[in-house]
Amino acid sequence: MPPISLLIKPASSLCNLRCQYCFYHSLSKNRRIASYGLMPETVLEQIVRRAFEESDTLVTFAFQGGEPTVRGLPFYERLICFVEQYNQKHIPVQYALQTNGLLIDEQWARFLAKHRFLVGLSLDGYKEMHDSLRVDSNGQGSYKAVLQAASLMQKHQVAFNILTVVSNRLARHAEKIYRFYERQGFNYLQFIPCLAPLGADPADDPYAVSPERYADFLLRLFDLWYADIVQGKEVSIRLFDNWVRMAAGERPEQCGLSGVCTCQLVIESDGGVYPCDFYVTDEWRIGQIQTDRLTDMMKSEIAERFVTQSQYVPDSCRSCSWYPICRNGCRRDRLILEDLSIPGQNRFCTAYQAFFSQVYPRLAHLARFWKQMQQRASLSPPVRHNQSGGERN
Repeated sequence: MPPISLLIKPASSLCNLRCQYCFYHSLSKNRRIASYGLMPETVLEQIVRRAFEESDTLVTFAFQGGEPTVRGLPFYERLICFVEQYNQKHIPVQYALQTNGLLIDEQWARFLAKHRFLVGLSLDGYKEMHDSLRVDSNGQGSYKAVLQAASLMQKHQVAFNILTVVSNRLARHAEKIYRFYERQGFNYLQFIPCLAPLGADPADDPYAVSPERYADFLLRLFDLWYADIVQGKEVSIRLFDNWVRMAAGERPEQCGLSGVCTCQLVIESDGGVYPCDFYVTDEWRIGQIQTDRLTDMMKSEIAERFVTQSQYVPDSCRSCSWYPICRNGCRRDRLILEDLSIPGQNRFCTAYQAFFSQVYPRLAHLARFWKQMQQRASLSPPVRHNQSGGERN
């Protein structure tokens, strides 16, 4: 079987922050059960056992929330024990964790470094911006705690990247955000457009970034990034890295850029399994880890319907010269065609058209250089970004 990647929610929708734009909070409110609570260790054991039963190449255990560190460090120590117990074939294992950083202390940092977790740390730029968006239950900003977490991970040499949600307000300040990260020594960055609640009109959401503002943000960010890259500076922006790969004729590694969905195997704390982090809803529950095989769930009628819906290509995309590199973006950003009940054209279509029409010659230049480097080294450039699709909370 191909490599297995599991996105696990050990604390369901539970979180110690109350971010203004949290998509998972709005999503969970519309489920029959909003939160499944903390994952029992028996469910974790079943996840690990099934993963090694059904894989013989590579297994990735990624943890997301809510806030996954709320489950406590002993839970993750048990994870390592279960892996040692069930990985009888000595399959390579990767670990990833997305966190808001509030609970990261010396003990956590040492554990993450020891077991080579790739960490995605949520940070929305400089203090004033971050604290206006990512607040606790008392309305207090979390900037200081996040910077402390980053400092601890740097101290213990934990591999981590910064995850930034591009809200409508933040999108106005591309250069200020970029320069701030530069001063902090944060060289691995992800910028993800803010989501409106599932089924809501993004135009009515104060945090969802507009296509016009997103285009401006991407263009300014690319100018800054390109200037550094051509000077030999090591700065990785996941979205731009992937577009360079695609311009070079390679497949993207980032979910949402391939044009069609895959079944991701997202596991809620009760053991329920779903095809995508953006669609952990009652409608899209494809099985239960305690009773169903991973391979069977991936081939289930619901999973196949989820993938099939994403394959629709609007006529406007078929005639667009940028479609080979845009591919209509992430399904979650596509407008629903009411007559077909399937995702249609991406709401950022005009933003992508404006972006590629201005930057593609520079993308192509970097793509040529990247292919030359590949040929010389016979290696792909290192990827140090979280692999999950749902990176917007």
